[in-house]
Amino acid sequence: MDRSFPEILKKLHEIEIDYADGEGIDFEPFDEFYSEEETSDWIKAWTGNDTLDGNEYLIYGQDGTGGYVAFWCVRKNADLLEQPIVFFGSEGEVGVVAQSFSDYVWLFANGIGPYEAVAYPDLERPKSQDFIRFATEYAPSSKSTASQIVEKAKAEFPDFEGIIDRLCQ
Repeated sequence: MDRSFPEILKKLHEIEIDYADGEGIDFEPFDEFYSEEETSDWIKAWTGNDTLDGNEYLIYGQDGTGGYVAFWCVRKNADLLEQPIVFFGSEGEVGVVAQSFSDYVWLFANGIGPYEAVAYPDLERPKSQDFIRFATEYAPSSKSTASQIVEKAKAEFPDFEGIIDRLCQ
């Protein structure tokens, strides 16, 4: 799998994320994907399953507690930016956040990060003008509310949480 960090993801990560003392987006972006070794160590620790290698995940950010955000490379022959985005919380929270990168950027435009999308998918927050500009430029056809984005992702991947539960030991 190509582990090159997409330029558009780098551009997204250049936008300042305001945590706003817990009232904003809880997300700390990375400048590169976790290495294969780091990902393997993480998935084994997170699930308690030493048989996993985590190769289907490209981790590129975390929340303040250490929960990870990743592309879940589950669509055969699809571009990386067309892969779903998932969240693994430090306290066992897990969920599909968005169907693709285009949907994902609209979460941020709606003032919602990956953690909030899993924990509080119907949360209403002030919109972020910087993220709206980015989403409008790079993903204009994906404009949606945060709850619609999460609902679409869960509808396409309804068993993601079950898949992960079955991997845990």
